[in-house]
Amino acid sequence: MTRWLTRLGLAAILAVLAPALSLAPSASGRLEAVVQDDRGKPIADVIVSLTPPGPGPGPRPAPTVLDQQNKEFVPQILAVHVGTSVAFPNRDNIRHHVYSFSAAKRFELPLYIGTPAAPVVFDKPGVVILGCNIHDWMVGYVYVLPTPYFAKTAENGKARLADVPPGAYEARVWHPRLKGEPEKTGKPITIGAGDPGQVAFVVALKPERRLPQRPPYERGPQS
Repeated sequence: MTRWLTRLGLAAILAVLAPALSLAPSASGRLEAVVQDDRGKPIADVIVSLTPPGPGPGPRPAPTVLDQQNKEFVPQILAVHVGTSVAFPNRDNIRHHVYSFSAAKRFELPLYIGTPAAPVVFDKPGVVILGCNIHDWMVGYVYVLPTPYFAKTAENGKARLADVPPGAYEARVWHPRLKGEPEKTGKPITIGAGDPGQVAFVVALKPERRLPQRPPYERGPQS
């Protein structure tokens, strides 16, 4: 009888606490970032990242894709966590020859159509510049980060990082035309559970210099 009453009492306590527990803050936090230039204009395609003060476990990198469409890399800028495997499907009806000579990842995918059998694993942090040996205006970037907490800004210059464990971080930004080093953009920030952290960056970009696409000259699938 006593044991039954004890169980009944615990059930009553849990029933009372249930609404409060459902309103408890989430165990993870988030960051809302905005990136603008010195004239207040929002900047798109900027990678915003959170770096913890020391190494720690993070989610396992999920495979991703970087397309080739209309003789361009899509997206032109891709951010990945160290250890991520990236497939490079060619969705054009002509051949591409993808390569990189960057120190963070040297690789080559000779002339092909479709999807190569094996993806490329980006196992070192750093900037990987992509090119096509056939179409020299095709330039892309893979930004390999040592942290799994990052996002890319939209056209309004805003990015949102979700599911971030609470704690102290350094927020940084990167863009292929950024003036200066990403490390110099660092801002300390503490992420708490529930309420989002907020950070704003004002950065300067170098002028864009891209080769225009030449008129079609391919003949068949050889190019």
